[in-house]
Amino acid sequence: MEFISKIHHLPKKVVVVVSGGGSGALAALLEVPGASRTLLEGIIPYAEEAMVQFLGGRPDQFCAAATSRAAAMVAFRRALRYEALPQNVAGVAATASLVSDRPKLGPHRAHVAIQTLSTTCCYSLELQKGARNRPQEEELVSRMVLNAVAEAAGLEERLPLPLLPEEAIDSSRTEAPSDWQQLLLGQKPAVMIGQPPKALEASGRAILSGAFNPRHQGHRRMAQVAQQLYGLRVEYELSLDNADKPPLDYYEIARRLSQFEPEEVVWLTRAATFVQKAELFPGTTFLVGTDTLRRIADPKYYGGQAACQEAWQRIADRGCRFLVFGRDWGMGFIRLGDLDLPELLRGLSREVPPEQFREDISSTALRRAGQW
Repeated sequence: MEFISKIHHLPKKVVVVVSGGGSGALAALLEVPGASRTLLEGIIPYAEEAMVQFLGGRPDQFCAAATSRAAAMVAFRRALRYEALPQNVAGVAATASLVSDRPKLGPHRAHVAIQTLSTTCCYSLELQKGARNRPQEEELVSRMVLNAVAEAAGLEERLPLPLLPEEAIDSSRTEAPSDWQQLLLGQKPAVMIGQPPKALEASGRAILSGAFNPRHQGHRRMAQVAQQLYGLRVEYELSLDNADKPPLDYYEIARRLSQFEPEEVVWLTRAATFVQKAELFPGTTFLVGTDTLRRIADPKYYGGQAACQEAWQRIADRGCRFLVFGRDWGMGFIRLGDLDLPELLRGLSREVPPEQFREDISSTALRRAGQW
């Protein structure tokens, strides 16, 4: 196919990930001579657990624009392993829900994302249900994926998409500032967003780390209590990486930062663990819920008990502490005293009594209720 041959003659190299549909794009790329100049990897994490492992965390939905963008970001990072110049690589990912051997309750849809060093973009399509058979839907999604590869490669030409009159593609595009790009590449340890009021006085610095997906009243009240009752200057931290969640793309970073005011300081980092956060922010009091503190105490995040102990000691050596807020985990309100913690970690922790703070709200519950 001449279209694919043109892609192969361009210098951009890609990692392509497809799940649920669009695998024909990989076959088409490989059928035309010169595929090794374009395709670094082709990955099909089809089962749910395969996608969880690929992403590094469980997404809210397996077929969603956010999941495709996260997969494209993982694909871009994989591409960086093979190519020294980050400007020469891209990640392309598709998630789809198409005709199956059993009826689907939801719509048939596809989301195709592109991640480059400078840009996150995504194309979403809801297919008219019952209008096509599986091969026809596969062909359409495969063409969307090939067009995404062409765009990533810098080719202006596109394959025509056989859309029906009722169908339209929705798109989004987020361009990253240069410091976000440097953070992604590890050239900067952190990026500060916002500017605090100059007249602000505080007895110490506190950081509230979170995914803020979305930011809610519980986050605001934690900051308010730390400021008003404990005299701490509160800043926020949003990490591109998380031990339990897929990585953030540029669209998600911009979306979550939009929830903060210009006078609020938010640090963008790639510090997935509190050991890494302590290295970046020595002498800091971290504001955490009891659910977060339980994870900090869990050896599975460190590779064993010995590494766990070493991590807590490094946090202590950096002069960091935890101000702990009770949380309802769905099994009742859990306070600091309810946790089975080692002596070292307990010694780093101070509780906010429930009479000073109790907010039984979570970002997950808000997303499930459609409020974000």
